[in-house]
Amino acid sequence: MSDVRRTDAVLLLVAIVWGSSYLSAQTATAALPVLLVLFARYALSAVTCLGVVASGRRGSPRWTRDELRAGVPLGVTQAAVLVVETYGVAHTSAANAGLIISLTIVLTPLLDRGDNSRALPGPFFAATGLCVLAVGLLMSGNGFHSPRLGDLLMLVAALIRAAHVVLVGRFTVGRAIRPLQLTTVQTLVGTVLFLPAAALDLPTLVHADPATWAQLAYLALFCSVFAFLAQTWAVQRTSASRASLLLGTEPVWAVAVGIALGGEHLTLLTGLGAALMVTGTYWGQAVERAHRSAPEPRLPTTGHSRRPATAASSRMTAGTPPLTTAGTPPGTPETSPGAATDSAPAATAHRLAKDSA
Repeated sequence: MSDVRRTDAVLLLVAIVWGSSYLSAQTATAALPVLLVLFARYALSAVTCLGVVASGRRGSPRWTRDELRAGVPLGVTQAAVLVVETYGVAHTSAANAGLIISLTIVLTPLLDRGDNSRALPGPFFAATGLCVLAVGLLMSGNGFHSPRLGDLLMLVAALIRAAHVVLVGRFTVGRAIRPLQLTTVQTLVGTVLFLPAAALDLPTLVHADPATWAQLAYLALFCSVFAFLAQTWAVQRTSASRASLLLGTEPVWAVAVGIALGGEHLTLLTGLGAALMVTGTYWGQAVERAHRSAPEPRLPTTGHSRRPATAASSRMTAGTPPLTTAGTPPGTPETSPGAATDSAPAATAHRLAKDSA
């Protein structure tokens, strides 16, 4: 499997896990307060990550300065996503929560532009528009209704998640940051943030039934530890916009889990919406990859510089890659699909990420 396909597969698996998380979160919040669920999720995640870090290779630093500098703000934004998202899913259906959060795929490219990045082409936004249409069809399959508090909270969560995905790319690409260490810092930050609010309800957590603990363990180990690690690892190897497109298949999996485990029924409109979501996701993915891999357009030259420009054009016509990556947008790894070489910082980050895995 190529590096591009491997990265795509990891992001798709994250989307499947997150698609199943809404039903788990709704079940857990029906038995325990929302903030207590979040504290338990983060605490279990932190203990797991600390155990893995402690069992790592001796002699290597537990955390670097870059990992701490990136992990603290990313821990705050990730906690903000989860608190708004969990309150939202507690006040709406699990299917609606998974559908509305998919609007992240529209919001992320608007935020992921940087100061010098080229505007995304029109077909990319046409693909995201197709995904929005798919969301409407998926929601109509379960019946339209006026927005509820939970629906509005999920809209806010989609905006915060888009900002978080962009920040992950900005803080990690081109730096020697290991996904495991970064995820550990994030889970520790979330644990500290939610502990004061959940302290009074800790006795309730101790006496929770086994089914509730199973939901909490799934949310912590799969929807947090695995998903955070996989998302960081994958965004380091692609762009935030491309990652958001693959993660945008999340509502399809949310509907699938609802049908398989929640007793929901698949209607014609729901099936059509799911098909359009997958089509829009992979269409936009292809457009974004081609856009990111394309060389920066060169300005026309005159006078004595005309001959070098012609030589450069001849190299590109012959299929030789450009000599520089000056056209790479900020926050986008220079190891984009089609690039021939890695920059030294990006190669170091990738090598360390593989070692930590």
